[in-house]
Amino acid sequence: MIENRKLAAHEQAMEILNNLAASFHIVTISRIKGIISEELLRQALDNTQSRHPLLNSKIVAKSNSFWFEDGADKIPLSVVKKQQIQQWEEVIIKELNQKINSDKNLLRVTLINFEEEENICYLITTIHHAIADASSCIELHSELLTNCQKISEGKVETIINPLTQLPSINKFIPKSLQGFTAKIGNILYLLRFQFQLIRYKPATLNFEKKVPLESRSCGMVHKKLDSELTARLVEVCRQQKTTVQAALGAAMLFAVAKKTNLPHLPRKNNYFSFSSSVSLRSRLQPQLNNEHLGAIASAVISFHNFGLNDNFWYLAQDIKYKLEKALANGDAFRQLFIFKTIMTPFLKNPYQSAISAALTNVGRINIPYNYGQLELEEINFIPAQSAFGGIFSAAVSTFRGKMLLNFMFSQPSISTETVENLASDMICIISEVCE
Repeated sequence: MIENRKLAAHEQAMEILNNLAASFHIVTISRIKGIISEELLRQALDNTQSRHPLLNSKIVAKSNSFWFEDGADKIPLSVVKKQQIQQWEEVIIKELNQKINSDKNLLRVTLINFEEEENICYLITTIHHAIADASSCIELHSELLTNCQKISEGKVETIINPLTQLPSINKFIPKSLQGFTAKIGNILYLLRFQFQLIRYKPATLNFEKKVPLESRSCGMVHKKLDSELTARLVEVCRQQKTTVQAALGAAMLFAVAKKTNLPHLPRKNNYFSFSSSVSLRSRLQPQLNNEHLGAIASAVISFHNFGLNDNFWYLAQDIKYKLEKALANGDAFRQLFIFKTIMTPFLKNPYQSAISAALTNVGRINIPYNYGQLELEEINFIPAQSAFGGIFSAAVSTFRGKMLLNFMFSQPSISTETVENLASDMICIISEVCE
């Protein structure tokens, strides 16, 4: 039995996006070597649902707001048979464009089997962003596979101790960011952000086609960096005193700059905006580990002035510097507080974009890859993105030395061909700067 509570402002925004344009839910993908039967996965899912309070909750509308309430249905499980292994992407795109039935449950699961590769399967979870972030989604996959292993080995848990239900994230926010002074700081942050948009007018991708929100869909382009290039990128970033996050962001911005052709103008006019997603788990009081589900992530938006002839590593260092400064100032929490406020005018003006590029990167994933007879070969994630057009966005993870990149975009504001070209340009830039 969970305690009913009102959704926090950013959680409400996730539900609005889910209902309006099937956006922002998180799809997590595991490629597994080994056989998982429907019966085995069903039992593992039931055990997992018993352990997590939020998986037993649903979202209801009342009192002009949204509330978490007890009484979710059993987690839906679908088993899909495909002929060729490349068809896993078809299932992901379908999941990205199907809203969560939040009045029934907040998670659904799909298992993909293949006729040509009987010993390979894909485990797909689609979860509401109001109850999860990328870090907890990945930990959830590890938990499901651990449960599968235990059940296969006859170590069935007869008594499952549920995790403690977490209150709203507002209860964990540092004291310095609470109270009347903090509210004033949030207002000033919002005003500063709006002023920066007016002053810098960041270059963004043009809308190739304009359609209303309800007619948009989410597309995906999947790319990989092999282990050699991934290791080289990490090493070069260390040498250049920057981070992989910042280097990937710089490569994305250079790709957008090439596409927009703006760098041929005087440098002072070449402003771009970059959104970096960040986990807040280590910044809460007390800190929260990844096993607790929750939307405990935010974003930092920074503005950068550069041209194609400028030094790549200077831009990467600028992204790193501005991200660290914003985190130290508490801007990631402020962005969380005002996300719903910022989102509303953009939904009313759906043909505008304020972000040149956006990156969510969980970095190196530290979960096991061996689960008895099952071996986790790859794991990656992608948030649904159909509501906001004109943004070059990527979700990145690194597992077993290899980097996986999923580029998500709102169709038809951006075409698959355009994103394919942008992604290829980005990877070419990374390869060049690592030589």
